[in-house]
Parts: sequence; C-alpha cells; structure tokens
Amino acid sequence: MSATRIILAGILGAIAMFVWTSIAHMALPLGEAGIGEIPNDEALMTAMQSSIGAKTGLYIFPGMGLGPDATHAQRRAAMKDYEAKLERNPSGLLMYHPAGSRPMVMSKYLTIEFATELLEALLTVFLLAQTRIGSFGGRLGFVTVAGILAAIATNVSYWNWWGFPTVYTASYMFIQIVGFFFVGMVAALVLPKNVA
Repeated sequence: MSATRIILAGILGAIAMFVWTSIAHMALPLGEAGIGEIPNDEALMTAMQSSIGAKTGLYIFPGMGLGPDATHAQRRAAMKDYEAKLERNPSGLLMYHPAGSRPMVMSKYLTIEFATELLEALLTVFLLAQTRIGSFGGRLGFVTVAGILAAIATNVSYWNWWGFPTVYTASYMFIQIVGFFFVGMVAALVLPKNVA
C-alpha cells in the first residue's frame, strides 16, 4: 500500500477528528460534562497562592505527610493512616499554575490539539494498513476499536484511581471513540480496497 495513501488518509482522518472534537467541545455540552466551578473561589485561590506559591504542579490532597525522598517503608507505613485521613478530609487532585504562568493562547492549544490528533490518526491508519482487512466495515471496525482502546487507556484509570466524575469520563470516552470512528470512515474510503 502506498505511503501517500496512508498519509492522505491520516491527514483527512485527523481533520475529521478535529472538526468533531471542536463541535463536541464548543457546540455540545460534552466538553464540560462533569466539570463545575468552585463556589466563592477567591478564598481558595488566595490560600493556594499562599501555600503553593510559584510551583506549578499536579498535587494530591490530602497529602500523606511524606517528603519527596520518602522510602518505600515510610510510604507503606503512611498508607495505613491514609484511609482514615481520607474519611476525615476532602480529597482530590489539583493541577496548579501560578498567576500569569499559563496565558490562554488558543492558537497554541488548538495547534497542539490538532498535532496530537494528526499523530493519532496517522498511527492508527498505519496500523490498519498493516492488516489484510479489505472491507469498509472491517476497516471502520478496526479503527473504532483502536479508539475504544485509546479511550479506555487513561479515562477509566482516572475514574477508578482519582475519582474523576462518571459523566466526565463517559463524555470524554465518547468524544474519543467518535473521533476514531470518523478516522475509520475516512480510512475505509481513502485506502485501496485490496490490502496485501
């Protein structure tokens, strides 16, 4: 199979995926499903700025009270008390950026998003081209299953371990799977019928 056809299918598939994800986030409620704003967040933001300062990072709370160089034995001992700590305190993950450190540059974020979807589409079409699947339905099914795998890989783990909202998890999985479905449609149409 020609590399040109594979690249063409990947590019057109990425465009279809990008259009879909744009619609899902801007015109449909899927992109905001399960995400809410913290009421009266001024006090919280002041406390975060005071406590975390200028250190960008992903934080878990409540913490175990261990430093970054804690030994395995210290971590295991802290886990024994952590369950009780979770019972007494709110818990979650916090992605923190200090003020002014992450300006909203939509063109940059959209470019990175498209580049990511282009890479996903090219890799998936490349994998499809390695198979002997010749039918439209078979090709569409192959790429859609790849999308299901991609959607499960991170989303379910985040839901399971970090407690991401079920509606958020389901929405983002749906967005990814439908995106791959569109890549599959394009690939099934663009790639030659006889795959060796």
